[in-house]
Amino acid sequence: MRIALSGMAAVLGLVVTAGTGLAAEDYYKGKRLTVLVNFAAGGPTDIEGRIFAKYLSKYVEGNSGVIVQNMDGAGGIVGVNYIGEIAPKDGTVLGFVTGAAFTYAIDPTPRRIDFSAFEFVAMQPGTSVYFMRADVKPGMKTATDIGKAEGIISGGLGADSPKDILLRLTLDMLGRKYNYVTGYKGSNGARMALQQGEINFYAESPPSYRGVIEPGMVAKGEVVPVFYDPEYDGRNFSTSSQVKGLDILPFQELYRKIHGKLPEGKLWEAYKTVLTLHGAMQRQIILPPKAPQAAIDALRAAILKVNTDPAHAEDSMKTFGFVPNWIASADVNDRVRNNLTLKPEMKQFIIDYVKRELK
Repeated sequence: MRIALSGMAAVLGLVVTAGTGLAAEDYYKGKRLTVLVNFAAGGPTDIEGRIFAKYLSKYVEGNSGVIVQNMDGAGGIVGVNYIGEIAPKDGTVLGFVTGAAFTYAIDPTPRRIDFSAFEFVAMQPGTSVYFMRADVKPGMKTATDIGKAEGIISGGLGADSPKDILLRLTLDMLGRKYNYVTGYKGSNGARMALQQGEINFYAESPPSYRGVIEPGMVAKGEVVPVFYDPEYDGRNFSTSSQVKGLDILPFQELYRKIHGKLPEGKLWEAYKTVLTLHGAMQRQIILPPKAPQAAIDALRAAILKVNTDPAHAEDSMKTFGFVPNWIASADVNDRVRNNLTLKPEMKQFIIDYVKRELK
């Protein structure tokens, strides 16, 4: 009798497992999936998000179509709040978001939705490439010329956005005096300001840099690439595949060329902290808190197939010069949530650093 019961339990276990797999595979059958991008159309997040959505639709089993919706504002927080507070909780609206982890980690303002409560389906490390107008005095011919540049005007999207903080931290570490102009609506607005000479120092993520800046302003000699942010996981630096083939140094190596040593001190620790939050998980695929596990499983399976799709690789290379590689393992939730916890003293240092620009 015991043998019979154990055998029945094993069979039931197989049925449950099979049923779970089928539920995940069939979860989106007949449903329309919306990919919500938390920045404006035409920016780097949008460019990459649309390529992602195009190929995701091939691998979400039974799905009746994928549409892309942009919802920008407040450095990407408007879109994230919508996903957490208003969007359907059934997995039919997923967020393709940038910058959200950093903002929630340092923002002391209480929120209705705790960011750590979201379901993190996948994440992708990222970087930014920094460049300066060639006509900055006394003249930018090579990257190291930033060490003697005068009249720097750094542009940005918001004083508390990770991109803006990294822009200011790098200039402060290099010991350069600069003016700071922020509030541009997306990278398109900042890029236009750079072209018109309103600002002369800015950074773009690789989709925009490779697709717009390099073949345009760099090729014409209007701007000079200066450095890029290395990937940093809290312990080690690495070179992002997104900058492969670009003749540009990571920030710490440019700093070494100018100053003869690696950066150090509180600003450097803050820079590494922002990289851990913003660079190591720059893009994230999120679902609302308590989204169905079947939806999470179906999306992760589809994203892993996107990673290996040759057509996706070709389209990505043609559009923005690198192939995104999403981390979509079962431990993504834990990895993101662990990185959201900062040492109190560093959190306060970054908050105070931002406040100086908000006065």
